[in-house]
Amino acid sequence: PALPKAKRERPTSDMSDTTYSSGLQNDLLLRAAKGLPVERPPVWVMRQAGRYLPEFRKLKEDNDSDFFRMCQTPSIAAEITLQPLRRYPELDAAIIFSDILVIPQVFGMAIDMVPAVGPVFQKPLQEPSDLDSLAIQDDDEKTRSLVHEQLAYVYDAIRLTKEKMAGRCPLIGFAGAPWTLMAYMIEGKGAKTFSRSKRWIYEYPDAAKKLLRRLAVAIGEFLVGQARAGAHALQVFDSWAGDLSVETYREFCAPCLEIITRRVRDEFGNDIPLILFAKGAPHAIDMAASWGFDVAGVDWIVAAAEARDRSRRGQRTISLQGNLDPSALFGNEEAVRARVRRMLDDFGPQRHIVNLGHGMTPQHTPEQLAVFLDEVHTYGKELYEKQSQRNTE
Repeated sequence: PALPKAKRERPTSDMSDTTYSSGLQNDLLLRAAKGLPVERPPVWVMRQAGRYLPEFRKLKEDNDSDFFRMCQTPSIAAEITLQPLRRYPELDAAIIFSDILVIPQVFGMAIDMVPAVGPVFQKPLQEPSDLDSLAIQDDDEKTRSLVHEQLAYVYDAIRLTKEKMAGRCPLIGFAGAPWTLMAYMIEGKGAKTFSRSKRWIYEYPDAAKKLLRRLAVAIGEFLVGQARAGAHALQVFDSWAGDLSVETYREFCAPCLEIITRRVRDEFGNDIPLILFAKGAPHAIDMAASWGFDVAGVDWIVAAAEARDRSRRGQRTISLQGNLDPSALFGNEEAVRARVRRMLDDFGPQRHIVNLGHGMTPQHTPEQLAVFLDEVHTYGKELYEKQSQRNTE
């Protein structure tokens, strides 16, 4: 079925003159990311395409529940990306259906998606000598070639999705951050203490930095490939950033994040908004601008006032994204709407991309997300109108 068209609430902004937002019916997210005026805060949701949707579960059953095969089949990845857009006309962006672990697969690591467990690496890294067996070494040109060769299916999915979206709204590409991917590659799966991967940081710092740099080069090239294929914005997920100290994060992770953003900026200048979601690490908001990002994702642990203050501490003011606790959607409708209004009041109508503080879960229902999105739209417009009235008084 065709996607519902986005309602054009005003002519597109100056960003519509660039290659990457021309022809969009709705460019609210791009404007908010760059700090340009918006008529209401844009909204999208991490894992908006996922197991809480019955149409996703049906498609997964039809494909024998093979998660990575769905990621690697452009027509299926495009269909999954579009599912939430069909259900929710309120969404102001789509995010391509893929996974952060496609990068470790390029490194030659085999991964199984185990039911009720999640991704499990068949042979995690144990010692620094294991780095010699990886498909990606320290030859940056070979790394870039291998990334584009092996992840072409993601680029094809973006092109197909963008064609089917017909300019409705921006399409977001993404990748995992070096530290989060390194932790997976060493732990072998999700972990509570990250003792194995943190051991590398402290016992084998040179090897850790070598691996993080290799990952950064691959990630930067992967994001460039997604933008070339048509992604309008790019997000870097550092899901486990909060498990490192501030000093350790700045020493080991910050240089790698700069490698990533520099690669994208070298290719596209400032045309592509870059978002960093460093979960559990509010200190990353302070430095996101100096690392080359336009937007910092905020989880529910960080108050809006603190996030706003931190967003102004860097080389330039950046926009914020977030931050309702996903579990808040389990409340009754009145409670959800009240929490949404409070969040919007706290962040204000400008330089804010509304999202959850993390992703949707399989336990959520489509109806719960519908309430969230409806209130964001309804109250977001009211908030903008109130601000406009104050500005004219």
